[in-house]
Amino acid sequence: MNRSDFETERSSQPPQSPTRDFSHAWRALKHRNFRLFFGGQSISLIGTWMTRIATSWLVYRLTGSALLLGLVGFAGQIPTFLFAPFAGVWVDRLNRRHVLVITQTLAMLQSFGLAVLTLAKVITIREILALSVFQGLINAFDMPGRQAFMVQMVEDRQDLGNAIAINSSMVNMARLLGPALGGIVIAGFGEGYCFLIDGISYLAVIASLLMMRLNIAAVKREATSMLEQLKEGWAYVSGFAPVRTILLLFAIVSLMGMPYTVLMPIFAGRILKGGPHTLGFLMGAVGIGALISGVSLAVRKTVLGLGKMIPIAAAMFGAGLILFSMSRVLWLSMILMLFTGFGMMQQMAASNTIIQTIVPEDKRGRVMSYYTMAFVGMAPFGSLLAGALAHVVGAPHTLVINGLCCIAGAVWFTTRLKFIRKLLRPIYVDLGILPSEVSAVMENGGGS
Repeated sequence: MNRSDFETERSSQPPQSPTRDFSHAWRALKHRNFRLFFGGQSISLIGTWMTRIATSWLVYRLTGSALLLGLVGFAGQIPTFLFAPFAGVWVDRLNRRHVLVITQTLAMLQSFGLAVLTLAKVITIREILALSVFQGLINAFDMPGRQAFMVQMVEDRQDLGNAIAINSSMVNMARLLGPALGGIVIAGFGEGYCFLIDGISYLAVIASLLMMRLNIAAVKREATSMLEQLKEGWAYVSGFAPVRTILLLFAIVSLMGMPYTVLMPIFAGRILKGGPHTLGFLMGAVGIGALISGVSLAVRKTVLGLGKMIPIAAAMFGAGLILFSMSRVLWLSMILMLFTGFGMMQQMAASNTIIQTIVPEDKRGRVMSYYTMAFVGMAPFGSLLAGALAHVVGAPHTLVINGLCCIAGAVWFTTRLKFIRKLLRPIYVDLGILPSEVSAVMENGGGS
């Protein structure tokens, strides 16, 4: 119901000028609550990406171990895999704003803990692992909560799809700025100041949440147990082929592709003969590609066509990883990371948009918890696998294997695309995205 209502309105309006089309890409910002969220999260996410790059570099500086880089990634993400489904039930039951205020406050305290230990020069790999586990537990509730809260910040459902695309652009602007700033801060002052800046940045998003004026109906106390709601959410996700297939490809890419980030310090330091600033440049290039992807989705006029974009983007992501693994020149590596970032974000955002379009509101929190599992929950296994493989065969060969797996997943998804379209067409017709007469033509050979 995010893209759906939006596209219904657009299909009934006359063609607009290019200028007006472009301004339409930011229409969700007219909503005060979303504007507050956009401002607060933009600041906070820059700090989050500074912490990510600082954590990786700190582990690499303390240990020089690819295996421990993977282990820290595993520790920070495995709680999401274990607890996200239960968190999704709570998100459907509780006030989502209250959930987010609590999770953001706890994340702020976690960052301050990292800062104090690092600046005092007493931090060890043990403390990093423990605080990473704590952050992973917070994310298990925070990520599905944020995804499900989106619908409550945008009063007009016609603007929800645009809000999702703008949110993706915001995340990727932070992905661009955060690592670059993090590399500069690490080189000049050390990792501890990245953690300190991140802790302070959480105040912006907490303030934005508290300043929102929301008209939310009282949460209904469910008569069914948490276990029954958990089963209901799993039955929907596993039984509905479009959601199941999208999440399976997402899980494959998250397992084999996304953990490339834990190996970036090795490429920056050993292979490209650079330092923390090199790592910042590489991750910044990923951010540029992902930002371009987010903007391209924001200016889209319809959800139609996103289905076939998913495997194309996954294959682009995989090919980018393979080619990057072969580069030994910084400027070429940055260009390849740009294409890698574009493919990664295009696949992720397109998957998110389609799922949020078709999911029933009463199951939104639970479905998005499985989306979180596929996105973050599979990554710990991938981080551990990537670290172990890099320890045995080296980081470049590891990325080749990972890229080939992403491409294989894209090929598999393509074989399922026709069946997925068949199931989605009646839903798109009901939502007003696809006129019934057009659907009948498409049944005889068109695309969606």
